[in-house]
Amino acid sequence: MIEAIKNHFKIDQPINYKNEILAGLTVAMTMIPESLSFSILAGLGPLVGLYAAFIMGIVTAIFGGRPGMVSGGAGATVITLIALNVSHGVEYVFAAVALAGIFQILVGVLKLGKFVRLIPQPVMYGFLNGLAIVIFMSQIEQFKIVDNGITSWLNGTPLYTLVGLTLLTILIVYFFPKITKLIPASLVAIMVVFGIVLGFNIDTKTVGDIAAIKGDLPSFHIPMIPFTWETLEIILPYAIIMGSVGLIETLLTLTLVDEITNSKGQSNKEAIAQGTANIANGFFGGMGGCAMIAQTFVNLEAGSRTRIAPAIGAITILIIILIGAPVIEKIPMAALVGVMMMVAISTFKWGFFKLITKMPVSDILVVVVVAGITVVVHNLALAVFVGVILCALIYAWDNAKRIRARKSVDESGRKIYEIYGPLFFGSVAGFYEKFDVIDDPNEIVIDMKESRIVDMSAIEALDLITSKYAIRNKKVILRHLSTDSILLLNKANGVIEVNIEEDPTYKVMPKS
Repeated sequence: MIEAIKNHFKIDQPINYKNEILAGLTVAMTMIPESLSFSILAGLGPLVGLYAAFIMGIVTAIFGGRPGMVSGGAGATVITLIALNVSHGVEYVFAAVALAGIFQILVGVLKLGKFVRLIPQPVMYGFLNGLAIVIFMSQIEQFKIVDNGITSWLNGTPLYTLVGLTLLTILIVYFFPKITKLIPASLVAIMVVFGIVLGFNIDTKTVGDIAAIKGDLPSFHIPMIPFTWETLEIILPYAIIMGSVGLIETLLTLTLVDEITNSKGQSNKEAIAQGTANIANGFFGGMGGCAMIAQTFVNLEAGSRTRIAPAIGAITILIIILIGAPVIEKIPMAALVGVMMMVAISTFKWGFFKLITKMPVSDILVVVVVAGITVVVHNLALAVFVGVILCALIYAWDNAKRIRARKSVDESGRKIYEIYGPLFFGSVAGFYEKFDVIDDPNEIVIDMKESRIVDMSAIEALDLITSKYAIRNKKVILRHLSTDSILLLNKANGVIEVNIEEDPTYKVMPKS
């Protein structure tokens, strides 16, 4: 039986079953309040969030591309569906979730998941720091109370009790690993605080104060919507946005787990598993989701490195829905708040402050912008997208300034322009400035040995320079073109005609 499990989950190292079981239980405890909070926020009802936590967790644990990663009903994805629920109702939400799953499967099948690895490090720093702040600030909301639709801060004894129990949880999570790592500190903290609250009959906020979580098994049903082109036009934008947000957060989490565990996950396989799980959510009444970074960190810190703990966490949530609700509803929120605050603290890249004096100003700007968007907008996908675009623009600007030309005259009287740096849309303006069309001799050579033609803007730049010389009956020769540059020029045949000089000492085939 054990060998069968190892073979199925592709486990090559000895399994610490104790760590896996305890990690799974801890993950379930921290996932329940988050799933409840976001499902209620979206107006979907508590069980819709818990079903999503179970379905996402079990499907991705078994079929996903990254052992140790936890998926569930994440707030990042459900937030994208709030407007759809308000305007058309929950059945349209289920349909959009299923359609998002199909989109994610297509991304995996087309092997597009690998592109997340192109995300620059400053974007990752900003993403993690912003996420840590969001996780921490979301826990602050537990120190508020809603009375007749009016939200206000707790005060007096309820506030002092919640703060005290939260601090106790944080201290246990911090110091317990210094005593022993045999049991996950987060689980110990939850159990200790739970025991204190029950033993001393302390009146404090509990999971049951958020919502009742008892229910039945999720049942299959086809979303009750008109199967028309108009319906597709309504749900498709939401599906694509949700699917994109879910994949970005999932694949970023996968990359982080790769770094922590010094191993490599399968991004395309994970995308297919995420899509499958979301399709199942759409037909079994879940709100959908993606990888959950905070719960994944809880899982890894508890010692889990296989698929077993995430699967146990998902199954635990289902058991709680069916029979364990009366107990779980009594768990004090202070314990879960303290655990998640410690997750936020450990998620934050504190080393960033040591690197500030060593990092380029542009990288610091990217970190701050990405973190700021994550905190203000709570849209992780948008933050990453803006960060990548910003890095690309900074890179283009830096390379645009590197275009240089060394000038000389050979024994034949030809003017030689040795170009240094890539020739692309950002550097063409500087490229034009290097040439003296009026005073140059009748024949010039543009030596591209230390440069390369990158894009259509570069081809247009060569065409313009050639034309300016041609108007004055002067000849332009290109020399030392790289293979890819010649290929681009060949593709642009008819758009630009240039003279390419052969050089026997330079191993590049000339234009035929």
